[in-house]
Order: sequence, then C-alpha cells, then structure tokens
Amino acid sequence: MLLNPEVLTLLILDFVFAFFGIIAFILSVKIFLKWDLSSTSESQYRLEKQAFLASTIIKYIFLIKVPLFLFFVFTLDKIADVLVGAMCGAGVVDASGYGIYLLLLKILNIYIFAFWLTLHFNDMKKEQQPYTRLKFGVFIPIFFLFMAELIVEYFMFSDIDIHQMVDCCGTLYSNSSASYISVLFKINTVFLVGLFYGTYIAMFLSYLYKKRYIFSVLNVLFLFISIVSLIMFFGTYIYELPTHHCPFCFLQKDYNYVGYLIYVLLFVGTFNGIVCMFLDRFKTSLYFNSLYVVLVSSYVVVYYLKNGVLL
Repeated sequence: MLLNPEVLTLLILDFVFAFFGIIAFILSVKIFLKWDLSSTSESQYRLEKQAFLASTIIKYIFLIKVPLFLFFVFTLDKIADVLVGAMCGAGVVDASGYGIYLLLLKILNIYIFAFWLTLHFNDMKKEQQPYTRLKFGVFIPIFFLFMAELIVEYFMFSDIDIHQMVDCCGTLYSNSSASYISVLFKINTVFLVGLFYGTYIAMFLSYLYKKRYIFSVLNVLFLFISIVSLIMFFGTYIYELPTHHCPFCFLQKDYNYVGYLIYVLLFVGTFNGIVCMFLDRFKTSLYFNSLYVVLVSSYVVVYYLKNGVLL
C-alpha cells in the first residue's frame, strides 16, 4: 500500500513537513525562552529574523495542510477501489487499527493550526507584536501533535493489507456494528435533531447579546452535535436511504462532492466561533454555521416536498 501513488505523495510531503517542522520547533523553543522585545541586543535582532522564518514555515505548513487533508480523503476513496469489501473511505479507515486515530489527529491539528495562524495574524497587525512569545510557546505542543500525525499516517498505510476483506460502510454505520459507532444508534433521533436546532438557536441568541464565552462553548458543542446528527439523520436524506449513515460516501461524485462543502462550512463556522473567546469573529462564525444549517436542512425539505413523507 505504501507504493500507491497517492499514498506515496502523502508520505513524501510528510517527510518534507517533518523536516521544516523540526526547524520551526527548534526556533520556537529559542524564541520562547529568549524573546525580549525591550532588548536592543544583537541576539534579539537575530531572534526577530528567526521569528519571521519560523512563522513563515508554520504558516505554509498550515496552508498546505488544508488542501492536503482533502487530498487525504480523496486518497481514502481511491484506495477503497482496491480493498475487498470497501465501498468508500470508511472501509479504508477501518482497515487499520490506526485509521480512526489518524483521522481524529488530522481534524484536531487543522483546528489548532488554524488557531495558531489566527494568533499570528493578530500579532503581526500590532507594531509591538505582543503575541510573539505566546504563539511560539503554543507551537511547541502543537509540534508534537503534528509529528504524531505524520508517524500514525505512516503506520496506518503500512498496516493495510490489500488482500484482507474489510467491512463496508453499510456494516460499519449500522446498529448491528460491534464498533463504537453502534452507540450512536441508541440516541433518539427526534431528541438529536432538536438538540441540533436548539444549539444553533442558542448560538444565535448568544450572538445577539454578545456573550462571547457562551458563543465559543456552544460552537464546540455544535461541532460534535452536527457530526453526529449528520451521520444519524441528515446524511440519510442526502442518500435518500434510511439505512445509509456513512459520513464519507457523500464526498464522492455520485453526490456531487457535496460532502466537501458540508465539512468546509462546518469547519469555518465552528472554528471562527471557538476563537470568539479571544477575537471578534461572531459574524463570520454565524454566517457559515447558518449556511451549514440551511444546506443540510434543505435535503430534508426537498425530500419531503418530493415524497410527502419523512424517512
């Protein structure tokens, strides 16, 4: 599996990322320990130049990571074609014991890299650069999570046996599954949908009253509730099939790649909502979260108008 062209591309880029990431990490440690903006010494001047270099490296790692995550998902779908039993990326993730951990690490790292980038841009807007020491201190733990992602990615693809049959998404995302996913099927759907819209309304109210901390917490909840409700309820209307709960299949051509739009809207909306704890991103967050709600809800409305019943 390691010699698959798409996988090989990912691993080569991982090696490049690791090389530059180590450079940024070493510089970050130096800057965090020795940064003193009030100093006019030569060492401080050298640190300022190193800070620019490290920031540039971290910035471009993130800017490449976002489209690379989409390429990773595309790669999972490509690999599904050569794995017996797999219908989409869900089967590939399940084909290795490292799959779910890699997926969670990738999502987590996108959020924390985006947080770092937000901190960096706000630092660069101010002449005194008040967040310089903080942002490089923040990057130190981020680096270890980033390296863990690269290592787990290698282990995942090396662990996949193309001759071994894997479960399809229809088996994995069903109440008969023996995996952790089966727990979701114990949740009452009406309660889940009510929680989804209730959380969105609560976010809207916290936006009106400018309760930034409540708004941030609600965005964290909305992220998890949205993913669960997408699997359990809204996704079935995209497929127009009550038994199909896969969160990967609507990334494919058969569904006009709408999954990419769904996940991008959810990411942009919830990320900007979470950072409202520190920055004023209320409008951006609410705008993208609203687009997400309208998009997934439209599938339910259209299905009902076409068929006169709900699934």
